Amino acid sequence: MVHASASAATSDNAPLPDRIEFNRDVRPILAENCYSCHGPDASQRKADLRLDTKDGLFNAIKDIHPIVPQHADQSELYRRVTTDNSDDRMPEPKSGRRLQPRQIALIKKWIEQGASWQGHWAFTAPTRPPLPKMEDASWVRNPIDAFALARMEAEGLKPSPEADKVTLIRRATLDLTGLPPTPKELDDFLADNSPDAYEKLVDRLLADPHYGERMALDWLDAARFADTHGYHIDAGRDMSPWRDWVIKAFNQNKPFDRFTVEQLAGDLLPNATTDQKIASGFNRNNMVNFEGGAIPEEYLTAYLLDRTNTTATVFLGLTLNCCQCHDHKYDPFTQKDYYSLYAFFNSIPENGLDGQKGNAGPLLLLPSPAQQKKLDEFASSIGKLDQQLAAPNAEADQTQAQWEKGLIDAKDTQWTTVEAAELTAASGAEFRPEADGSYVVSGPAAPTDTYAIQFKPGLERVTAVRLEALGDEHGGPGRSANGNFVLTAVSLSAGAEGKLKAMPLQSATADFSQDKFDVATLVGGKRRSGGRASGWAIYPEVGKPHTAVFELRRPIVTDEAPVVSVKLEFNSPFSQHQIGRLRISITSQHSRESLPPDIARTVAVSADQRGDKDRSALRSWYRSQFIPQFQETSRQLLKLRKDRDELTTHIPNTMVMQAMAKPRETHILVRGQYDKFGDQVFPNTPAALPPMPATKPHDRLGLAQWIVDPANPLMARVTVNRLWQSFLGAGLVKTPGDFGTQGDMPSHPELLDWLACQFRDGDANTAKWDVKAMVRLIVTSSAYRQCSRLTPEQVARDPDDRWLERGPRFRLNAEFIRDQALAVSGLLNDQVGGESVFPYQPPGLWEELMSRADGAKWTAQVYTPSHGEDLYRRSMYTFWKRTSPPPALTTFDAPDREVCTVKRSRTNTPLQALVLWNDPTYVEASRKMAERVMTEAGPSVEDRIQFAFKLATSRPATERELAVLRHVFDAQLDVYRNDSKSVQKLLSVGESPRNLELDPPRLAAWTMVCSTILNLDETVTRG
Repeated sequence: MVHASASAATSDNAPLPDRIEFNRDVRPILAENCYSCHGPDASQRKADLRLDTKDGLFNAIKDIHPIVPQHADQSELYRRVTTDNSDDRMPEPKSGRRLQPRQIALIKKWIEQGASWQGHWAFTAPTRPPLPKMEDASWVRNPIDAFALARMEAEGLKPSPEADKVTLIRRATLDLTGLPPTPKELDDFLADNSPDAYEKLVDRLLADPHYGERMALDWLDAARFADTHGYHIDAGRDMSPWRDWVIKAFNQNKPFDRFTVEQLAGDLLPNATTDQKIASGFNRNNMVNFEGGAIPEEYLTAYLLDRTNTTATVFLGLTLNCCQCHDHKYDPFTQKDYYSLYAFFNSIPENGLDGQKGNAGPLLLLPSPAQQKKLDEFASSIGKLDQQLAAPNAEADQTQAQWEKGLIDAKDTQWTTVEAAELTAASGAEFRPEADGSYVVSGPAAPTDTYAIQFKPGLERVTAVRLEALGDEHGGPGRSANGNFVLTAVSLSAGAEGKLKAMPLQSATADFSQDKFDVATLVGGKRRSGGRASGWAIYPEVGKPHTAVFELRRPIVTDEAPVVSVKLEFNSPFSQHQIGRLRISITSQHSRESLPPDIARTVAVSADQRGDKDRSALRSWYRSQFIPQFQETSRQLLKLRKDRDELTTHIPNTMVMQAMAKPRETHILVRGQYDKFGDQVFPNTPAALPPMPATKPHDRLGLAQWIVDPANPLMARVTVNRLWQSFLGAGLVKTPGDFGTQGDMPSHPELLDWLACQFRDGDANTAKWDVKAMVRLIVTSSAYRQCSRLTPEQVARDPDDRWLERGPRFRLNAEFIRDQALAVSGLLNDQVGGESVFPYQPPGLWEELMSRADGAKWTAQVYTPSHGEDLYRRSMYTFWKRTSPPPALTTFDAPDREVCTVKRSRTNTPLQALVLWNDPTYVEASRKMAERVMTEAGPSVEDRIQFAFKLATSRPATERELAVLRHVFDAQLDVYRNDSKSVQKLLSVGESPRNLELDPPRLAAWTMVCSTILNLDETVTRG
């Protein structure tokens, strides 16, 4: 395939290219001005004219040809963009667009040259182009340089000289580890005069454990990694095991196709390992909500949209998110394509609202060896008891069969009204029995009250209790100001008289306010804002009967009629509150609806059609509930499971992907709304790209394998482009998240394709998908090793260095700036991996965002700085709260990580200087760096300045720089000799201890010199 290349910025009077290329010169004009009405979106297409396809451009519509090759005067498109008739002119005048004279000239010349058409460059699989011919190949070290030099020669340019060795080691060390070179590393490199000294340096850096951290940092942005859920309370989570996996994967040089497959579908691999399951957490890094008033289905949809968009951006470089609501207006992708891709992720057994207690399920436990041993012991003991409970027993099986026959529908349940043996109210209210078995409550009223009702039902078994709040002539059942009441807690005890035991309730249904409500929530008395307790409220439909039914987790089964005691707790915001009339009923029958969901599903299937697993589970459950001789075994099982569950609360876990046995149905969402279903779709890849092989499963594993398939035109290109961006500041395609029509053309298309093929296919010396080999190729090229000094001529003709005629120079990433300060000061804790930490940040930021008075009860609401070595860990381990990201990092353009980010912006603001001068991290680092200067450097001021300057910039200071910094030291020493309070204030910043043997005023003065050096543009810039 022949590629066009991006050209430098052109003015209207710039000469036209000798040969017009459709992708480079014409497609961008059509995309910007025409595709919104004549592009991929069928719903918005006008006149049935489509200009984004070959057929649309060249086929006639009603004998009118949009393009007639070699005949601009016969081409309707050209006539429409040149006519003065406002009714015919395109784009329509009301659109506000009009083609510029140069754009019209390009279209005309293209038509006259034969209107050669090209498919979009990114949607055709790359083929390895031959190396270009050059006038002088002496500069070429590897194929990258061949393509770069050919492009420069075509533009009449020459490469810049190679950077000096000091610049090269600093550039390469920062690029490959995110840290500056140490003085020893610098001296060793400068002393190595071998021809391959630089290559040996690169190999050492690629083997450094910090290489994995540096590479992982870009991936954390792409994967929207954070330590909180993002929505609402924005409570904490812990996905550090996934981050550790990423670091290890880069350090081990895991082939990128495996790296991709394991993150998208590691859980689906045959005999998936723990590491592969952890890897699948890539698509669990999305934001998660647990707000009580939110709609679960809405947020479950949001999670799926996020995964679809992230996968498309990271691995395909596509803006598929544009298809959430309609067909793409610029690229050949439809809503059906989008939701077919979305369907791959619509099989995760997660809740729309989750994460209240940390990580949201599904989870993978990560026990220590001791914890795993204990879990194994629990599993063994529970397994043995399960076998005992499910062992053959003809009598029990016969009883179970009779029980199953006796199951009824809830509507057929027979309730028995009971007479209370004792009925009291904490408020002292009185109860008068009525003929219908109800009780009228009268007497004193109270905002809160507790009714204790004890009765002897006269049955050997009780399965459920029903409370009825009855209307009366006063508009009851409540007697508050508006007749309301709120039932906030229910508990039930039963047993022989004088030996009552609490009986657990399993579910509750009510006919008003909530169709179903959680008994555990009621018993917990969870508070709402405004002071009201949650519960069952009947307002405004007072004066009507209302019923709540409470199922027992285990039926009351005794040898003699039991005594049953029910306790009801009420709360109301009103000054008067008590039930007007109530009635208690019981039943000994089991309805199918009252059974646990898994048991209910099993009994719905005829006995001869049940699988062994379901049959065993039903037998165990039934015996534990109804057969006395198995009840001790059941009690032991309950205790073991409770102890096991208690242990698991102390075991670390991580969020992972998991597949449901039966995926949910997927529908196109009309206008992207979660509850507006259109046509049903099934998992599939976009139709405009090569199809998924028929041999691949249509699940996430199949999707992952399709993404890394050599036939996929995007994966390799998108990945090498981002690697190029990491080391040269900008990608060969400047829009790494958009390889579509609206994205930038590659500056060096043949080079991009050669790199993609090399990465994808390898060669005789390099494995396929070898990340370290690709990185090494880039950073050992002559293009990378050029001096980054700018000349006025270079600024004028190529301000963005798109032709690679000089070395890359750009400000360091936010994390590298902080890490560098910690490293040169000696404070850096270079431990690799582990949980996130809490370095210094301005107080009160998190607390400002707490959405409720008791917000401190949730994790990640009150910021408590770490202490000791955790304060000085690398910045990639800083705890990342999405609604309040680390301010010292976001000031230097770190993203908030709410969504996938594949390109950080780089700004230059006064606030950045304020951070470098005043943030406690940098003030403390300056003090510790000053201590190094005073204890490790020579005695003279000049020696110490040179030592400090070399620590931060890797080079010696010039005479002029020495003079300026000597003046800074002298001036600051004069200030601090006369201001002991300022000395004390400056030297007390930070938790690290001060060297008490050093003279305080001199240490303060050197601290300011070091702070000045850490603030230099050269220090925070990589060039």
